[in-house]
Amino acid sequence: MPVVLVVLAYLLGTLPSALVVAGRQGVDPTTAGSGNPGATNVYRTAGRWAGLAVFLADAGKGAGAATLGLLVGGRPLGLACWAAATLGHVLPVTRRFRGGKGVATAGGGSLVLFPVVAAGTFVLFGLMARMTGKASLGSITIAVALPVAVAATGRGLDEVLVAAGICALVLVRHVANIRRLVAGEEGSWNL
Repeated sequence: MPVVLVVLAYLLGTLPSALVVAGRQGVDPTTAGSGNPGATNVYRTAGRWAGLAVFLADAGKGAGAATLGLLVGGRPLGLACWAAATLGHVLPVTRRFRGGKGVATAGGGSLVLFPVVAAGTFVLFGLMARMTGKASLGSITIAVALPVAVAATGRGLDEVLVAAGICALVLVRHVANIRRLVAGEEGSWNL
């Protein structure tokens, strides 16, 4: 049963919310804007409400997977399902492993498993994005902060390692953003 749930969590992560929502606006987020099928690109190319809908759907994938795992098998399965859903979003087998950056999906799962830490990271994201005008910098900041905050709350090494692994995946997906930030070429995100 745990293996089946992890596979289901991965498949949940592959659901193409950005393609569905932006497609209803006549936009293909994989070819428009940055080409990333995520909430920020949909926000930029299809509008604020479409971006918000994608964010909520992607966060819901992580939250739903973590909740299902938590209810069926406790924290270890909740963590595994959270990781699987995030991996499914970032590397969906249904789209030749070309997915989003995983921030919202990871955030949704963290809200279920580490609610206080997640609330703090959401505030941190908002502050960084607002102060710098760069959503990518907010995403990178919370990717670094999440495992540190999980460790600071006294969670076990297994939980810290899962959080660190998920956040490493998010950081890898942001390598191009990091290069543009260093070069001073990263675009702004008007909030």
